[in-house]
Amino acid sequence: MARKSFVPGAALVAAAALAAGLAGCSGGSSSDAGAADAKSGDAAAATQSAEPGRYQTLPEACGLPSRSTLHAMLPGDGQRLSSADAEKLYAGQADITYDTDRRVGCHWTRETTEGTRHLSLDIQRVVSYDASVSDDDKAQGIYDGKELAAQIPSGGADSGAPTPSPSAKGKDKGKGTAADGVANAAGKPSGKPTAAGKGGKATPGAPSSATGTGADPGGSTAPRVLDGLGDAAFLDDKLATADSGVHRDVTVVFRTSNVIVTLTYDQWSTDKTMLPESQELQDKARSLAGELVDSLSE
Repeated sequence: MARKSFVPGAALVAAAALAAGLAGCSGGSSSDAGAADAKSGDAAAATQSAEPGRYQTLPEACGLPSRSTLHAMLPGDGQRLSSADAEKLYAGQADITYDTDRRVGCHWTRETTEGTRHLSLDIQRVVSYDASVSDDDKAQGIYDGKELAAQIPSGGADSGAPTPSPSAKGKDKGKGTAADGVANAAGKPSGKPTAAGKGGKATPGAPSSATGTGADPGGSTAPRVLDGLGDAAFLDDKLATADSGVHRDVTVVFRTSNVIVTLTYDQWSTDKTMLPESQELQDKARSLAGELVDSLSE
């Protein structure tokens, strides 16, 4: 049988072609793997979301202030309450909300012959639906809007600590005596006649400062940013008159993580010559705000 001839050059060409093909396949696999790794990294980065806020639920608002705090903030002017009336007053009235994990509120009102005290709480839990914005940052943006709307001066922040007073002491959450509607002397409504007019009588409806807020713009009772209360806080103080009398509204707003609390405390006086005092109302409002920060941190 005739033997086939062997051509060395042809074998070399075939070997070279095979090597080139293998190299091409190897290079393609490496490139594809690199692309896959890059895509995997992009997907991981895209799924990363901003850190959630500390609070996932909210407490029952009416149960947050201590009984002793409510006694001081809702004085009876010497008028005693029956057991049933005391329970109803200090229990508060919850606000109607559609999602108690996102917003809760409560308010208390006490009417006396000398005027009315009203206290309200609004507590909002903020959730960011933007993966690039944390719940805390979203809450800070809402807080900033409230501060801007209230036209709070950017400078002159104070320590956020209220002036010590007997009414601010005690955080007893017990029920106390059922008919103890009489607050201590520090909790009694007060007001000072303005110096305007003759005979020490105030001009009806006259504000106690040129700003119209009823707070000394250069003193410690002026609307201002508060330091040391939650993550951010401010206080507003406004005085207004109506046909039925004069009233002062003190508002404290603070943020702690992704929760924003708005506390409003006001006093109505039927005697327009007796203006509700800023210092007393602010001290009590700020004391309660500090109590709420502690309760929310538990």
